[in-house]
Amino acid sequence: MAKYHWQSQNVKQSGVDDMVLLSKISEDAIVENLKKRYMDDYIFTYIGAVLISVNPFKQMPYFTDREIELYQGAAQYENPPHIYALTDNMYRNMLIDGENQCVIISGESGAGKTVAAKYIMGYISKVSGGGSKVQHVKDIILQSNPLLEAFGNAKTVRNNNSSRFGKYFEIQFSRGGEPDGGKISNFLLEKSRVVSQNENERNFHIYYQVIEGANAQQRENLGIITPDYYYYLNQSGTYKVDGTNDNTDFQETMEAMQVIGIPQEIQAQVLQIIGGILHLGNITFIEAGNYGQVESTDLLVFPAYLLGIDPNRLQEKLTSRKMDSKWGGKSESIDVTLNQEQATYTRDALAKALYTRLFDYLVEAINKAIQKPYEEYSVGVLDIYGFEIFQKNGFEQFCINFVNEKLQQIFIELTLKAEQEEYVQEGIKWSPIEYFNNKVVCDLIENKLNPPGIMSVLDDVCATMHAKGEGADCTLLQKLQAAVGTHEHFNSWNSGFVIHHYAGKVSYDINGFCERNRDVLFPDLIELMQSSQHHFICSLFPENLNTEKKGRPTTASSKIKRQANELVNTLMKCTPHYIRCIKPNETKRPKDWEESRVKHQVEYLGLRENIRVRRAGFAYRRVFNKFLQRYAILTGETWPCWRGPEQQGVLHLLRSVNMENDQYQMGHTKIFIKNPESLFLLEEMRERKFDTFARTIQKAWRKYIAQRKYEQMREEASDILYNSKERRKNSINRNFVGDYIGLEQRPELRQFLAKRERVDFADSVNKFDRRFKSIKRDLILTPKCIYLIGREKVKKGPEKGQIKEVLKRKLEFENINGVSLSMRQDDFFILHEAEYDSLLESTFKTEFLSLLSKRYEEVTKRKLMLSFNDRIEFKVKREGWGGGGSRVVVFQGGQGDLAQVKPSGKSLTIAVGSGLPKTSKPTRKSAPQQRRGGKSQPASKGFRNGAAQIPRGNAPQTQSDVTRRNMSIQKHGRPPSATLSKLGSQITPRALVQNQHQQGSLDFLNVPDQGMSGKQRKRSINQRPPPAPKPQQRPQGPRCRALYQYIGQDSDEISFDVNDIIDLLKEDPSGWWTGRIRGQEGLFPGNYVEKI
Repeated sequence: MAKYHWQSQNVKQSGVDDMVLLSKISEDAIVENLKKRYMDDYIFTYIGAVLISVNPFKQMPYFTDREIELYQGAAQYENPPHIYALTDNMYRNMLIDGENQCVIISGESGAGKTVAAKYIMGYISKVSGGGSKVQHVKDIILQSNPLLEAFGNAKTVRNNNSSRFGKYFEIQFSRGGEPDGGKISNFLLEKSRVVSQNENERNFHIYYQVIEGANAQQRENLGIITPDYYYYLNQSGTYKVDGTNDNTDFQETMEAMQVIGIPQEIQAQVLQIIGGILHLGNITFIEAGNYGQVESTDLLVFPAYLLGIDPNRLQEKLTSRKMDSKWGGKSESIDVTLNQEQATYTRDALAKALYTRLFDYLVEAINKAIQKPYEEYSVGVLDIYGFEIFQKNGFEQFCINFVNEKLQQIFIELTLKAEQEEYVQEGIKWSPIEYFNNKVVCDLIENKLNPPGIMSVLDDVCATMHAKGEGADCTLLQKLQAAVGTHEHFNSWNSGFVIHHYAGKVSYDINGFCERNRDVLFPDLIELMQSSQHHFICSLFPENLNTEKKGRPTTASSKIKRQANELVNTLMKCTPHYIRCIKPNETKRPKDWEESRVKHQVEYLGLRENIRVRRAGFAYRRVFNKFLQRYAILTGETWPCWRGPEQQGVLHLLRSVNMENDQYQMGHTKIFIKNPESLFLLEEMRERKFDTFARTIQKAWRKYIAQRKYEQMREEASDILYNSKERRKNSINRNFVGDYIGLEQRPELRQFLAKRERVDFADSVNKFDRRFKSIKRDLILTPKCIYLIGREKVKKGPEKGQIKEVLKRKLEFENINGVSLSMRQDDFFILHEAEYDSLLESTFKTEFLSLLSKRYEEVTKRKLMLSFNDRIEFKVKREGWGGGGSRVVVFQGGQGDLAQVKPSGKSLTIAVGSGLPKTSKPTRKSAPQQRRGGKSQPASKGFRNGAAQIPRGNAPQTQSDVTRRNMSIQKHGRPPSATLSKLGSQITPRALVQNQHQQGSLDFLNVPDQGMSGKQRKRSINQRPPPAPKPQQRPQGPRCRALYQYIGQDSDEISFDVNDIIDLLKEDPSGWWTGRIRGQEGLFPGNYVEKI
């Protein structure tokens, strides 16, 4: 069935999907292509394997389950560019190659990185399997987003939902691809935002969520009122964000904490810390004789209550500090009273420390909930704060932009530098492409020596700092000028310095650099929080204050430098994938396109160089042995292993798929393939091979399961007769088929059944009347009742003289009193009913009684009464004026397996030879069974209810037909042999059933593949024909007429009715011919037609 996609309906071509195909490579051409697609709501574009994503600033319609199904398992270029295509490729590569993957999402603040990360995690959650434990891990992975966004994101002037921290989310998988664990690494939370924000910005979302979403009880407990009351919220004058519902988000945050497994009492204390920080910010200080003093001691009570500490101790620690003094080898502690500025700094330091440690706890809680003891496979998603420039850029912006500089370096190293160096090393013909390498900027920031970088100079200045003040910042500026003042990417100005980043020049204000870099929390404050009555708050401050500290304390810049380099090392160990996010405007409005802004991003992201390298380079490269290992299955010579030089094995594989010579180059150790389409060819052929083998295994497994099922059915049926009746040697191991008269092809019989009424059993039986005369009846058992259908000659009307099917009897289960059988090996049984009884004979009585017993018990809630006796009396139908009366059947010993019937008045004597003992049980190994002396007839498949196929006419059926149908030839565009023989076995027609007394035995198949339910065939992927051209007028060739109706059971087969004329396009020795009817071409069985 054709699948339609959101882009396939558009006639207008909107630019190019992959910018490698641009006719002109320039920044202007790239911007124009992105603009065309953006204005037509196509936000994704490729540069080879790199995905470019433009923020639409609105919800797009193509992130539904429909798109997930469309992109799952599809090659990259089968569908329009999409983040799902990149994610699926990453997920499948992890499973196929056994290598960890990562996706690096980069772009400036507000370009859509966080949303992209959410879609990646959502897609993986949808397409990966797993049970309840895996589902729990998936829930935590998805619920971590709203929780970390609440505590780690905020509104800035550039972005309404800006990540103010960086995170690397590692989703861990089992060998089977189920997400069964994970790990989050977080970087540099912007804690200064807790105590101050710029104009038109907000504090972290959680504060506004609590104020808007807390219930009355929570508001009272936390002392919550309007946001403008709190100093930590009212500095910017902004409290609301367009498109954000803080109330709803608060409920999602609390639900996320619940899913992650944070206990209720801890959740309450998390909110107490949030409330405590807000109230802490309202404590103000006044100058009293050069000392800082709390202006209103009443404001100490509520934050102290929420944090579980004594308000007097809180006042003491905010306005004074213990300092250790060493003199003459002795040390003593002295209390130093703080001034107003120092007290304010101490208050803010406590608030920032509380919030930072709370955030770290939440990350750790998520990690504990999804940690696994060992690592197998993983997919890492890097969602980190984007490059940003504000009116005033401080220490936090310096660190954020440094991390982005490092990410840009990874992109350059792996997509531009390493790729070109690899071509040279492998001896591939290559013309170098120039690009800007930003390593020079990274070195400027992080170098240790010769010359020392900005971070090293900053740490040296902080090591000699003893008190807070602007003096240290001025010293820093002087030392930077001396160390790196001549660097071409560095300038100084009167209030700071300028760095020429890869994304542009940024002016940093030096004020506060040293203090924020020291990142010291005084021991007094740690001691204060360790005195809290709440164990959870104490646990956030685990330091041992009695141990003597040695060495230089860790600074914020050294910590972020270490984290950034650890992140780079982690990413380098994975197979990387890239999403380059672009922000089209600063207005945050859809369809608003700022040309200069986009062009600037295109330039600094290096998209033009990326296109040039990709266009001139190769889409795929693999070392010889890995290539051989992956595609060895394509040929017999390479499977299971190639015996010979690896390079020759690779060439053999490429030639076997007829790959053009200009599509690949052989390096010294690797194969390089130029176009993705050539790679898709290899992948598709590999999938076809695996698909064929998988179907072979599935077929064998289904056969095994069906065999077990029918053996169990035989045993259950045998238990009904066990110790009560002798068994026939030809029936005890017979396979159960269910439908022995082919009801699928017998509408004249199905007319008596209800619409869609399922058939459990159908057979042609002998029914004996009051004079013991044998009459043919069709016996049908459904879950509701039993039908007995006979035939009568029409006596009047237009159909006079014709034989028509007539419903002779319909037995409801509630009216059946029981069933009687003899104790000998005969096939007779009597159905006892309230009005009169029926004496019947059926070879398949055991199967019928087994199914009848089950259905009877399901409907009536009682067991079916079965009686065994060699003298059985039964009631006969009342006819005319005479009474109904009764008849007697007597069973006695005789000769042979065939029953000898001898009527005498009102009794019938049936003589039959001895059968197998009453204690006989079916054997596990299925034995062939003959039915009533007819020709050997294989039971057919293809019917939904498991019926054997009985065509309306006598379809030609010879041994040579069966042989031909199971043979196959391998030609271009034809199904391979394994599949074709399967197809042949599934539509072999079964000849008409004849009278039981005129037939010999019948060899049934050991186990019918489809059993009672009649499974339909699934077409193998390697039967998929190439797209058919539009039908053209062709000269009339050979034709044939349909002898029987055939309903195609797959998309490559045609259907026709009796007497339809078919254009014969190709005859095949396998018995599957190719023809055309009503403009459709396809396969059909040759023995259903005759040539004309």
